[in-house]
Amino acid sequence: MHRRRRTALALSTATLLAAPLLTACGSEAHPGAAAVVGGDRIDVATVQAQASDVRTAQQASDRSQELVTKSGQLTRVKLSGLIFGRVLDRAAKDAGVSVSRKEIQQIRSDAAAQSGGDEAVRTGMLEQRWVAPGQIDASLRQEVQLQKLAQAIGADLQNPAGVQAVGQSLTKASKALHIDVNPRYGSWDDQKVQLSTYKAPWITQVTPVEGQEQAGA
Repeated sequence: MHRRRRTALALSTATLLAAPLLTACGSEAHPGAAAVVGGDRIDVATVQAQASDVRTAQQASDRSQELVTKSGQLTRVKLSGLIFGRVLDRAAKDAGVSVSRKEIQQIRSDAAAQSGGDEAVRTGMLEQRWVAPGQIDASLRQEVQLQKLAQAIGADLQNPAGVQAVGQSLTKASKALHIDVNPRYGSWDDQKVQLSTYKAPWITQVTPVEGQEQAGA
């Protein structure tokens, strides 16, 4: 994948993710749930485990204090990401899109080749996206999935019209899933396709290669 294409995809993702009412899914109806998406629970324990994996990786870094300080809303970021993943799954399914294990391995291999190895990929993903080593493949899967979704609906992520088209597809999927979020985490915004309680740092969540080049920007 060419660097220009990878950058455009990442920035398009930023636009999509940067742009319901409070519900009580964490009450008696869904005890222990951080959110309910399409009738399926995302448990608080699942969200906490993802956040904990990131914290463990951050603490092992020589920049641990800086990374922990910058990721103060980590739990909400992880919940928003988990919900977004299910929305993207629904939009991709509706468009007849699937992602193979081989495609994920290929994008990771390309990133490693361009950034100086898999260790550089892990560092970039942790520092720029707050993604733990064990979460990298799932994150890269979403990147491939988003690109293929755009192709399936004839949208070009390198121009605003294409970004808008994919955004509309995601919003449609989000609404169809009737997402309920535990009020302790805020509420879900179908239009922006993210939790409304934090400003996601998606503009810096570029691919591992560019993440390394822009570190500290």
